[in-house]
Amino acid sequence: MPPGLGPRGFLTEEEKKNVPKLSKELIIRILKYLLPYWLQLLIVFAIIILSSVLGLLPSLITAKIIDEAILGKDLALLVRLVVLSIVTLAVSNAVGVLESYINSWVSQRIVYDMKNEMFSHLQRMPHSFFTSEKQGDIITRMNSDISGVATVISSILTNIISNVCTVVTTIVALFNIDAKLSLIGILVIPLLVLPTKSAGKNRWQLLSQSRAKTDELNDVINESLSVSGSLLIKLFTQEEAIDKKFDDINKEVIALSVKESRAGSWFRVAMGIFTNLGPLLIYLAGGYLIIAMNDTAITVGTITATVNMINRLYRPVESLLNVSVDLTRSMALFTRIFSYLDMEPAVKNNKITVKPNLSEKTDIEYDDVVFSYSEDVPLIKDLSFKVPSGKMYAIVGPSGSGKSTVVNLLPRLYDVKAGAVRINNFDVRDFDLKYLRSNIGMVTQEAYMFNGTIRENLLFAKADATMEEIEKACKIANIHDFIVSQPDGYDTQVGNRGLKLSGGEKQRLSIARVILKDPKILILDEATSALDSISESSIQNALDVLMKGRTSIVIAHRLSTILQADKILVISGGKIVEEGKHEELIAMNGVYKQLYETQFRKVISMETGKE
Repeated sequence: MPPGLGPRGFLTEEEKKNVPKLSKELIIRILKYLLPYWLQLLIVFAIIILSSVLGLLPSLITAKIIDEAILGKDLALLVRLVVLSIVTLAVSNAVGVLESYINSWVSQRIVYDMKNEMFSHLQRMPHSFFTSEKQGDIITRMNSDISGVATVISSILTNIISNVCTVVTTIVALFNIDAKLSLIGILVIPLLVLPTKSAGKNRWQLLSQSRAKTDELNDVINESLSVSGSLLIKLFTQEEAIDKKFDDINKEVIALSVKESRAGSWFRVAMGIFTNLGPLLIYLAGGYLIIAMNDTAITVGTITATVNMINRLYRPVESLLNVSVDLTRSMALFTRIFSYLDMEPAVKNNKITVKPNLSEKTDIEYDDVVFSYSEDVPLIKDLSFKVPSGKMYAIVGPSGSGKSTVVNLLPRLYDVKAGAVRINNFDVRDFDLKYLRSNIGMVTQEAYMFNGTIRENLLFAKADATMEEIEKACKIANIHDFIVSQPDGYDTQVGNRGLKLSGGEKQRLSIARVILKDPKILILDEATSALDSISESSIQNALDVLMKGRTSIVIAHRLSTILQADKILVISGGKIVEEGKHEELIAMNGVYKQLYETQFRKVISMETGKE
């Protein structure tokens, strides 16, 4: 079954509820993807028509073999007709291979185009898109849904055309052979199709139930046999409960599989009976006309050719009866893809952008900034402050006060709802987006690493960096000695999401990456949160070097970092409620002092080993 498509011939309940609206605009939009390959598709359609005509020849040749060669006892004619039949089959198969190749090439090129378009589009979606959408849904759109388009082009579209051509050419040929026998054969077709659909529907229902239970079983396997899941089961001694849960679901899967297999057996029995019913009736009618009615117009060859062609009609007719289901699923596939492509990036370049010089100064200003993730609940309200060029400001506040959101507005991971964020009096929304972000370095709370080598992860910051520059950055970040101690040095694999590294090692690599980028503005969002006190101490000097001469905004939970700030900004309730140096804020006896008493003093005790 093609990706993204359900059981053939039947719509699931979910599909019935979400039947896409077929419109002229949707069809035109789909055809635009086919337009660049119109010539290849035209060749495919021409080959399909040729193949349909060639498919008639074996039946027609068989009639001549029986009537003229065998019954006429003409050996030479028999040999010629057999050779002609072999040549016809060879040509027909060669044409089929050519059609399949061109068809596959076109469909895969369209998939290639769509995947490139989708990936490029998603790269430009704002950060909020990836925090709100499920990662599984994004991957499904990129892989399963777009890959399903290949099936729509290579199978469904061409099958519809092929089936129509086969039915039309076969019916024309049938009535040219003998109208009476052909009419009997065609009238029998509904008797073949309807019982088949009834048996097939029951089988697909069982298969759907079996798949749903198999998915449930896979969920239990994935959760229970994962590192975290198996640990949780052991700690709470739930082995027996999980065993029973697995056994119950597994029992249901097996029972449904047996039912589906049994239904499949009856389905094949029904198919065998009904497929042979039409030919048998034609033999009966033909025999009656020859024996009882002495109809000289009908011959044994005529009956044989008619039977072959009626058999040739069965599958195309059944397929065309299901064409509405195929088209509905195909349209649903394109609708899901287009729903992503139609999403407008909330953060994008204006028509006219600026690239102001940031080499001499980088003053930062937040002017009456308002921001919310949802319209009903504003997170930041009328936030205003200025960070002079070259200064380091620390932002502190209770959990959930919006500290990370404030700094995310600077590189436009989100855009303000009202007010403005400015650099050198230029609104960041007027900056060229690539230029803006290339001048801002950010070390986030979670040090993310791509699955690759240490060198590759560092080069992500500066693709043309020399080995000397890489080593210098790593020495400043105090990670060089660790790297060279590894057997593969800078070519050491970090694993998926950097899982082969400790939290401190990942964070120092993350800092080395920012050092390599050499930005004008620096944001540290809990940059030392993953480090123990020894690691934090060893890297503080690196951060001091990194921040020197740069305008920096630091979100930190360690007092040692905060004390170095030129000014401390205290955020609460989406506003700056206090600002000043440590001693000044303690004297205010407000939010900062409360944070100091509940958080910072405890950290100091942990760092010094005192309670």
